[in-house]
Amino acid sequence: MAEPDWNHYRAFLGALHEGSLSGAARLLGLAQPTLGRQIAELEASLGAALFIRSQRGLVPTDVARDIAPHVEAMAAAAGATRRVASGATSEIAGTIRITASEIIGAEVLPPLLAGFRRANPAVRIELALSDRVEDLLRGEADIAVRMVRPSQDALAARRIGSLDIGLYAHRGYLEAAPAPANLSALLASDHALIGFDRETPFLRGLMTRMPVTRDSFALRADSDLARLAAIRAGFGIGFMQHGIARRDPDLVPLLASEIGFTLEMWLVLHEDLRASQRLRLMMDHLAAGLAEYVARSQR
Repeated sequence: MAEPDWNHYRAFLGALHEGSLSGAARLLGLAQPTLGRQIAELEASLGAALFIRSQRGLVPTDVARDIAPHVEAMAAAAGATRRVASGATSEIAGTIRITASEIIGAEVLPPLLAGFRRANPAVRIELALSDRVEDLLRGEADIAVRMVRPSQDALAARRIGSLDIGLYAHRGYLEAAPAPANLSALLASDHALIGFDRETPFLRGLMTRMPVTRDSFALRADSDLARLAAIRAGFGIGFMQHGIARRDPDLVPLLASEIGFTLEMWLVLHEDLRASQRLRLMMDHLAAGLAEYVARSQR
């Protein structure tokens, strides 16, 4: 039996991610009948059904769930191949894919990337904002900014420094709800705390220092950017990186001597990509810019 066409796997991933033929067709820029035919041909090649049609859309079968990681790996490898090939004619041209957390990607990296682009206009940049640890070993990204030291031996990691995080509130909020004198007063008051919807390792660590539960939060959001926006809007009190908070004179630090956290920042590149001049240039550029940010983020 012939190996299925790669476009059939792309159709499968599109349907898996979007949950419908119409959504996948829009994502891939195909006609819906064409996409449906590609999925049907892939099912015929594999000898197994991949989706169950229902009123809610496409429900993946067990086979679809089993093959999904392998097809995702194929897609990542194809993307990495395109990025490497895009720089074949000039070492400072081509595409660089960077992954970072929401906060770093939206609040810290844009001016650094703008400066790099001005100096290297032939370079295209892909920025993946995710708190999920993108797998550089599988080619999902070229460079990663991580808040935890990578454990894989095949990755070249550069420690940038430590980011300090503390409690902040907007002056407008504190005009109506005076700042608590200490942590006990904060927890015993009716202050609006901004926190997480689902439990995270950070929340579990927080609970060891600050006795809160999910119900303690007046606003719960799993998006770092949503929580940051809520603090800036004066909704209540929440955690923020000092380097970001210090940009806005209306953000007031609270209980700095009682509660705070530190995260390490690492810049990571796959060992096999160190020979790429454009990636080395980007690594050096990011390392310098992020080091300046870290210096402004000390407690």
